[in-house]
Amino acid sequence: MKFLKGDDGTVKKIGLVVGAMLLLVLAACGSDIEDVTIMTGGEQGTYFPLGAALANNIINEHVDGVNAESVTSGASVVNINGLVDGDAQMALVQNDIAYYASEGINMFEEEGPLSGFHGIATLYPEVIQIITSADSGIETVEDLAGKRVAVGDLGSGAEANAKQILEIHGITYEDISEEYMDFGTAAGNIQDGNVDAAFITAGLPTGAVEALRATKELRLVEISSDKLGELAAAYPYYTEFVVESSVYGTDGDVTTAAVLAMLVVDEDLEEDLVYDITKAMFEHVDQFSNAHQQGTNITLDSALDGMPITIHPGAQRYFDEQ
Repeated sequence: MKFLKGDDGTVKKIGLVVGAMLLLVLAACGSDIEDVTIMTGGEQGTYFPLGAALANNIINEHVDGVNAESVTSGASVVNINGLVDGDAQMALVQNDIAYYASEGINMFEEEGPLSGFHGIATLYPEVIQIITSADSGIETVEDLAGKRVAVGDLGSGAEANAKQILEIHGITYEDISEEYMDFGTAAGNIQDGNVDAAFITAGLPTGAVEALRATKELRLVEISSDKLGELAAAYPYYTEFVVESSVYGTDGDVTTAAVLAMLVVDEDLEEDLVYDITKAMFEHVDQFSNAHQQGTNITLDSALDGMPITIHPGAQRYFDEQ
């Protein structure tokens, strides 16, 4: 230990005492940092760039005391389970999947109703895109029978959509050769001729589809209005959506189905923190549109449209103030 003699003749201890005090201060500061992991989706989907913008450009820049990180994942179903298991504190999911989880139905039937997560906001339409090459001969959903079809990652929201849409058309997995693939892998396999078509549920335009379009002429398979009516009657979270020809340069506009993307959060995350995150999101919503075209659809006015689960109190407080 070092000593320093003062002008008044007293001996003052320095060094270890000061060092110990600094360590205590640093430890106290470190304990105030909240780590927040945000589960997104595949790198060629829409969740990935929007989740990265939320973590890096919104939370880390505008919410004090938080270290946010976005991570890739298998998307909706994986994200719900990850949130429940404590692997993450926030996640992007489809609103239909959040509802199924909270009710313990469809792909969550064996587990029963899941809890531990609340909603923050709904974000934008997630469009079910059934893509194939223009020369595949596949023009209708019924034409998928007997074909090799990528249906999304196993247990994903995209796979749930694929099953339900096939079902409405009287088709099961026994009638096709199903392949479990993420969006980028599915697009690559269409390019290589290893699969005939793929179900992709994502915001428009989807990176994987754009990448495929650059090398191959595409067709989007239409869902008829009658079948869309049956789909909505059986599964009320579906809506009709028209993909304009300008999106992917197709021959004409294509009618299909859509659900909504939403942001969910660990229900135990502190109310003030969720309030601050929600506030930062909608005060800096331009960061979403900078990251992906779908970000332009994320607005305060539509933030509660189609909300299928309980809203976190922190988010609700922010909305109540508006």
